[in-house]
Amino acid sequence: MIDVLVFLFQNYYDFRTHPAPDALVKKLSAAGFDPDEISLALDWLDELKSARPADFVGDPRATRVYTVDEQARLGPDGLDFVLFLAAAGVVTPPLRELILDRAMSLDDDPVPLDKLKIIVLMVLWSQEQDLEPLIVEELLNTPDDVPLH
Repeated sequence: MIDVLVFLFQNYYDFRTHPAPDALVKKLSAAGFDPDEISLALDWLDELKSARPADFVGDPRATRVYTVDEQARLGPDGLDFVLFLAAAGVVTPPLRELILDRAMSLDDDPVPLDKLKIIVLMVLWSQEQDLEPLIVEELLNTPDDVPLH
């Protein structure tokens, strides 16, 4: 599924310009993706499209307390990465919540850091955030020997 999401990002830089679902399925199939992976990725993206960043009420300096499930699913590396993104101003509290929601929807337990980075990229992409080239490079950078799925 993650490979499909990366393919979509790389080929449709503007989130709104991808083809209609039927045409997109055909393009992804022609690119060699497994039908089950395509279906999972498109369902995941549909859920992301329908999600809206929550209206954040409160002090933006407030500390986010992660649930036991979030701590277990994201692991120390994932939590550190989310904290880093928030501290660096890359994600706002509402975007952080979208990232957490989308990460928690995966079957991975724990979610590998490489997948979490793709989730961050997809959330920023879907919300039409300005994506600095260095941030995109970091989010897409995965070691050659580590499969995404």
